[in-house]
Amino acid sequence: MRGAVLYGPGDVRVEDRPDPHIVRPTDAVIRVTAACVCGSDLWPYRGVDASDGPAPMGHEYVGVVEQIGDQVERIKVGDFVVGSFFASDNTCEICRAGYQSRCVRAEPIGAIGTQAQYARIPLADGTLVATPAMPDADLVPSLLAASDVLGTGWFGAVAAEAGPGRTVAVVGDGAVGLLGVLAARRLGAERVVIFSRHADRQKLATEFGATDILTERGDDGVEALKELTGGLGAHSVIEAVGTQESMMQAIRSTRPGGYVGYVGVAHGVELPGEELFFSGVHLHGGPAPVRRFLPELIGLIWDRAINPGRVFDLDLPLDEAAEGYRAMDERRAIKALLRP
Repeated sequence: MRGAVLYGPGDVRVEDRPDPHIVRPTDAVIRVTAACVCGSDLWPYRGVDASDGPAPMGHEYVGVVEQIGDQVERIKVGDFVVGSFFASDNTCEICRAGYQSRCVRAEPIGAIGTQAQYARIPLADGTLVATPAMPDADLVPSLLAASDVLGTGWFGAVAAEAGPGRTVAVVGDGAVGLLGVLAARRLGAERVVIFSRHADRQKLATEFGATDILTERGDDGVEALKELTGGLGAHSVIEAVGTQESMMQAIRSTRPGGYVGYVGVAHGVELPGEELFFSGVHLHGGPAPVRRFLPELIGLIWDRAINPGRVFDLDLPLDEAAEGYRAMDERRAIKALLRP
């Protein structure tokens, strides 16, 4: 099969890889009908995260089940499925508490690589969710978004306690931040503020429900937000970047007693203990338990109540994956969809 492989910073190649097969009786093999490049893929692409030799890429995926192991009971051959970026059994105590990305048997799908024609999905019954039928073609991008960026933005909003009567601020205007806006509005937030300097992303954020746009960042962004909120800060802040600056901007933008939902993959983030102590701010986040939200999100997409697939502004054949990486790295694209 064809699949994307990262050889080093800036060096993504699509080449022949071994076809996947059933390894454990709880596995499924799917034919990937759509995959994509994630913002978190850019960390190793830029050389920020070290990689040891050629590595398969991709952890977002939708597709059709081609094979199942002997112990797979809920997923059937022929199902169109959406899965999370972490495999989980969905039965352990951690999963039952709603944190499937931290399942006691969790396996990172990124180590398998779904920017490919086929993929082996471990723990298929706990990881995959089948759609009611074969989806219309125009729904596929939105279902793909549910595999990570929609579920991650949704978790960011839930972790930040977004809801009726609340002002929600979003730090980060990538796909996760934009879908955090969508999630916050769906959860009933009264006001949603996004920090963004890019006209195309501002427009999409507004269409997803943002009520205010701020172009400042860092401490200037904090001051601008406080001016909008009577000096108090937001009730809820979604942190969707993962840098020291973005995390501190999120914490400082939150009013005492408020909540930060942090879902940006942290790189070099260190929290100042004394400032955090006196902030009175709740912090909750980490790798999003996408599997918790998949049934609800698939339902909303299936009923055409939301259209998160609009974050894909570049659509490429799999063999042009390298261009997808370049476009996102250069901020010429919000998110690149790859079609095997």
